[in-house]
Amino acid sequence: MAVVKVMITVLLLTALVWMAGYGIKRIPIKYVRTEGVFQYLSKDEIKTALQPLVMISFFDADMQAIHQAVSQLTWVDTVTVKRVWPDAIDIKIREKKPYVRWGQQSLVSARGEIITPKNIDQFNTLPILQGPEQQQLKTLEIMKGVNTALADQSMKMAEFTINDRWAWKIKLTTGLEILLGRNEQLKKLQRFLKTLEVLGQEQVEKIAIVDLRYPNGYAVSWKPDTEEIDWKKIANPQHEIDG
Repeated sequence: MAVVKVMITVLLLTALVWMAGYGIKRIPIKYVRTEGVFQYLSKDEIKTALQPLVMISFFDADMQAIHQAVSQLTWVDTVTVKRVWPDAIDIKIREKKPYVRWGQQSLVSARGEIITPKNIDQFNTLPILQGPEQQQLKTLEIMKGVNTALADQSMKMAEFTINDRWAWKIKLTTGLEILLGRNEQLKKLQRFLKTLEVLGQEQVEKIAIVDLRYPNGYAVSWKPDTEEIDWKKIANPQHEIDG
């Protein structure tokens, strides 16, 4: 009898342990907490991506699948997912930050990642960057260098284009276009910028296009109705004063 009682006791304990384990495995997820500062990413997007993955028990939730689902959202840069006992999942998200527009329909982050939002109109104030396909990171790095040179002269870029032959073109917010060609572009740009003090702000504002694709100088196209320029006066202003 003693042996039978021991066996029954063991079976009961085994059943209780199994039931307890089964009960723990069936604990539902009560809380899905998202943390981050969102300017473009909506919580509805996150909820839609997560809903089919969190309507299960706490232990059955697939952390890798949740991570992948959130990572694929347009505005998500990085994401971490953690299971928190007894009934929660914590998700930390860092949002992508647009740096410039890439062509007409996309954006590029400061790290060179292409972002294609549903609505591009809200980013109209960002400069436009255009370059060869799959070369957005290299094009962006070049643009940053050009921006630094322009900022020293209080010039602001509106568009920067590199064509398939790697010729550069700049358009400023004032409308001035600068053609730089394919060779020694930064050297030519710096040479032009050094002449701005000689030209004077009034003359610079009358320029429509500056063509820097010459080895030792540049050509200028003036805006319509611009009066004829007195180059002698510009070249030797002191002579005018003495005269």
